Amino acid sequence: MNDVKTYIEPAEEKMTMAVEYLEETLAHIRAGKANPKILDGIKVDYYGSAAPISNVANITVPDARTIVITPWEKSMFKEIEKAIINSELGITPENNGEVIRIAIPPLTEERRKALVKQSKAEAEQAKISVRNARRDAIEGLKKAVKSGMPEDVEKDAEAKMQKIHDNYMKKIEEVFAAKEKEILTV
Repeated sequence: MNDVKTYIEPAEEKMTMAVEYLEETLAHIRAGKANPKILDGIKVDYYGSAAPISNVANITVPDARTIVITPWEKSMFKEIEKAIINSELGITPENNGEVIRIAIPPLTEERRKALVKQSKAEAEQAKISVRNARRDAIEGLKKAVKSGMPEDVEKDAEAKMQKIHDNYMKKIEEVFAAKEKEILTV
């Protein structure tokens, strides 16, 4: 006879991963404030291999609208600048020979709405992942009943799974609400 935990624990793990992925994805959405995480996806050519900017330079945020990149090697200035220009950030960096500055422009109302819509779509994807994990666990439990698990144990496990599901749905809503507030704050 299968144990209830063999169905609930993997589902809960998938739900946790869905929330973590959502947080990571939303961190990369530019909200009009300087955030070094927007540079995470940008790779530069570093002696023949692609490396994240954070591996070849120091990244600081001196104020809410500026990111300052200080390359560790002078030869990296052009590479970093080229990578930022070619990325989908849509921002042109300033290079004064000492540091590379990225001024984050304030978002237009239209752009804010588009970012909220994009964030909502990401949150919806996370919700779908959580629902799928719950469905898989419940299907597994129903199969376990056929192979000898008592029905009342299965029903209790289903109720527990639903509580866990509701908890993760609430977390996703909270993460999305925080990002929406961040985007819409002028």
